[in-house]
Amino acid sequence: MSKISKRPSVVMPTLQEDKLITAAAKADPDAQPLTPKQLKSMVPMRALRGRPKSENAKQLVSVRYSQEVLTFFKSTGEGWQSRMDEVLRNYVSRHSRRA
Repeated sequence: MSKISKRPSVVMPTLQEDKLITAAAKADPDAQPLTPKQLKSMVPMRALRGRPKSENAKQLVSVRYSQEVLTFFKSTGEGWQSRMDEVLRNYVSRHSRRA
């Protein structure tokens, strides 16, 4: 039994069609080739994707908190997780041993 692909087949242009496509693209005033300076200034797409990397990257963990703690912080509104993090960081700075 042969497997039928759901993807449409790609039909590559002939050499003559490719030359016509290239000539039309070069004649389009809105699609001029990039200058060497423009090409040099380009940044790979992967460098632009997602949130910028933080110097103080946070780590995703799964933690169970008491209901009253969650209720309190959630009642403070948007950004409650950041406020919990700030409270914990303050605790750590007050209780960590200093050399």
